[in-house]
Amino acid sequence: MLDTFKQIQTSLEATPHLLRLGRLFSETVLIDVDGAEYYLTFEKGRIVSIAEGPSRKTPWRFALRTDAEALDKFWQARPEPGFHDIFGLVKIGRGRIDGDILSLVKNLRFFKDVLTLARAKEELAA
Repeated sequence: MLDTFKQIQTSLEATPHLLRLGRLFSETVLIDVDGAEYYLTFEKGRIVSIAEGPSRKTPWRFALRTDAEALDKFWQARPEPGFHDIFGLVKIGRGRIDGDILSLVKNLRFFKDVLTLARAKEELAA
């Protein structure tokens, strides 16, 4: 899972429109996958650090909690209905969002687009 978040970090650096979209976003976000915690620290739209938890000393603004199977389905090239969006995960009972919802909603497009950077690319038909 840590490798996937590092891939997202690398992809984000190569995506100028997302860097521009997230330029006002400087927060730490908790991603909890089956109890394994990952803290993504954003500074002006860039992921500056990815730390594994658990840590009671690392403050976070909001959290996305889900299971590994749901996240794998979310990251497919064409996810099934319900797995296409973080709110879809919540609606079908496979995810939970905690913390400062206002901060998430203010930066919703940026955060959702960042998470989808790990989506598998579809093979083009020959």
